[in-house]
Amino acid sequence: MGNLLGEFREKNSMNLTICKRAYNRASDALLKYSLQVRDLLEREEGQDLVEYALVVAIIAFGATTAMKGLSSEIKTAFSTISSDLGSSL
Repeated sequence: MGNLLGEFREKNSMNLTICKRAYNRASDALLKYSLQVRDLLEREEGQDLVEYALVVAIIAFGATTAMKGLSSEIKTAFSTISSDLGSSL
């Protein structure tokens, strides 16, 4: 009977050790994952790229708006150039 009790304690302590190791690995993995997520959220490298993209978008919007306002004047200038070239030939 004492031998069986010793084997039971030995098996349970081994299982407990295995469980503790698995728990530590899981908690280590969770800690690593949470640190990686926090690192991604705190990074500022991509912030510059977003700022440059916004500046380019604003410039493109301004240029498009300006071209719409100047389109009739540009059309008149090209028409004048075209008629001058046509009459000189």
